[in-house]
Amino acid sequence: MTENKEKPDPKAERDAKLAQALRANLRRRKAGAAVTPKKSGAEEA
Repeated sequence: MTENKEKPDPKAERDAKLAQALRANLRRRKAGAAVTPKKSGAEEA
């Protein structure tokens, strides 16, 4: 990741937020997979 930038450019900020959301999604999906294995690899992309 490029967190040590001089000026916080909007694209990097948006990318960071996106990556964070994606990771949270993955975590949630992993946690929910044990409970309700519905959409396993359907929404991978």
